[in-house]
Amino acid sequence: MPTTRPTLPAQLLDAAVRRDPAAPLVTCYDDATGERVELSATTLANWVAKTANLLQDEFDVGPGGSVAVVLPVHWQTAAVLLAVWSCGATVLDTAAEDEGTLAAADVVLVSQDRIAAVEEVTDAELLGLSLHPLGLGMTDYAGPARDFALEVRSAGDVFSPWTPPDPEAPGLRAGGLELSLGGLTAAAEELAGRLGLRSGDRVLVDDVTAAETGPVAWLLAPLAAGASVVLCRRPDPAALAARAAAERVTATLGREIDGIRALGRPA
Repeated sequence: MPTTRPTLPAQLLDAAVRRDPAAPLVTCYDDATGERVELSATTLANWVAKTANLLQDEFDVGPGGSVAVVLPVHWQTAAVLLAVWSCGATVLDTAAEDEGTLAAADVVLVSQDRIAAVEEVTDAELLGLSLHPLGLGMTDYAGPARDFALEVRSAGDVFSPWTPPDPEAPGLRAGGLELSLGGLTAAAEELAGRLGLRSGDRVLVDDVTAAETGPVAWLLAPLAAGASVVLCRRPDPAALAARAAAERVTATLGREIDGIRALGRPA
């Protein structure tokens, strides 16, 4: 088993697969729709590989490329982010509808409810995501965006980058922040330690906190610590305590639940 420290975000996922391939890694709730989706490390890795193959084969995404991610916090967003980084490309995380912010993007991955706004401000190729809990395609849409769900199905299950990612290459541009691929991994490890994340933790995080803190906090830091995530979109506050018990949550990020450790706060 490899003993070297990860230097790339994709290696954090690789470590999770080696550690426990069948254990839940990302569980996603949406209280507005009643959805619950659970992905093991193996299942998430398969989504990442398929998405990375789609980006590389159909859009030539690789080192030096940029992919805009106009998606809410979601399990499919986790797969998209890790796929872009697996290709060695840069994630652009911006207020996409603002004029000029997508100029550097080679391709834009966007949720269906925001496609119309994005189409008005960019000529980049678009991949639309329905964010359906079963990974189904978009409905009631006729436009230039290609349907992510339909395209990704035929993509390969094993990914090999044409050019190996460089840890020194840009990995994330979000507002005025820029981190290299290696910087993302190092930041995740540092934040995991600062928050007090532990191996085996089940971390509950709501979508507002995740959006405010960014993917290093809600995705990469738990991976770096050997933890798993319970994402709660549009959460019903009255349901969180019972959900935390059912999901065996051991820590929370943002929300406080009686009897459960709040990350980053004194015990």
